[in-house]
Amino acid sequence: MTQVVLCGYYGYGNAGDEALLATLLEQLPAHCTPIVLSGNPQATTALYGVAACDRYQWRQVLRTLRRSQVFIWGGGSLIQDVTSWRSPLYYLGLMTLAQHLGCRTVAWAQGIGPVKSPVYRWWLRQLLRRCIAVTVRDSGSAALLRQWQIPHQQGADPVWLMRSPPPSAPSRTPTIAVSLRPHPTLTPERFATIAAALRAWQEDAGLEVLLLPFQPCQDLPLAEQLYGQLIASQTRLLCLADPRQIKAVLAGVQGAIAMRLHALIMAASVGCPCFALSYDPKVSHLMADTGIPGWELSALPATPHVLLSQWQQHWHPNPPYLNYQAYRDSAQVHQAALEGLGDTF
Repeated sequence: MTQVVLCGYYGYGNAGDEALLATLLEQLPAHCTPIVLSGNPQATTALYGVAACDRYQWRQVLRTLRRSQVFIWGGGSLIQDVTSWRSPLYYLGLMTLAQHLGCRTVAWAQGIGPVKSPVYRWWLRQLLRRCIAVTVRDSGSAALLRQWQIPHQQGADPVWLMRSPPPSAPSRTPTIAVSLRPHPTLTPERFATIAAALRAWQEDAGLEVLLLPFQPCQDLPLAEQLYGQLIASQTRLLCLADPRQIKAVLAGVQGAIAMRLHALIMAASVGCPCFALSYDPKVSHLMADTGIPGWELSALPATPHVLLSQWQQHWHPNPPYLNYQAYRDSAQVHQAALEGLGDTF
């Protein structure tokens, strides 16, 4: 058996990163024994039934790396220095240590950048050149790696392939799932516009709004604030820890409005029409790659009726971007990269 260390933003209750972990665990070759670096090892073990260690217990991390043969950056926008300089330092440092200790390293399903620091950019290029496989999930990351002349493969986000339980019976009332997150571009004025447009939709069509905080420690206060501005009898708030259950919920609604990247991917992957509110290049890349409609938050209409009109205009069955089999096929690239490593382990 081969021990494989999985490194990502795991154990923090972020459904998008947990979905990446769930998918990676599904796709690992059978001869691999995973151990997850987690912010909450007990929760990770309970949710997925795999070994986990505290990502900040450095002696335990070092001991784990010494006993392992493979180290994987497990998906997501791990290397970006826009929100924090500490985060890329952690991930770059860990891969450097893993390579120094003789682990074969893989950058799996990465969304790379923005990386503004020249030091981080140089460091990242050196590490990627020493990886035995590099896959990325968007055209922007692929363009950057082509510029750096890093061999890689591009595929759709692997969460397009994440398994989920069968959906429950859909509600008789039309339901739209909403996933917002705090961000400087979601100003109080824009938040008020979104809330007013949703309430007007409820009043006009009897619509039910299902609020889905994807990272409750960040998103729940915002969801509760939005709940207070909508019609209570037509609004639900649901917190789920398991991303596979969230995907099943999205399979039972009639649409989704989301800032979170993986809320959009999960919705589209189960045939749910969706509308993006982009706060980040990774969401804009998804919109460009798939044709999912939406707005850059910085350009959101200032009046609720314009926003509501846009939502209603795009809400029709079987929109063209929901040819999701094409994205499922594209996402196979990441699994194929893992399967192809068997002989080198």
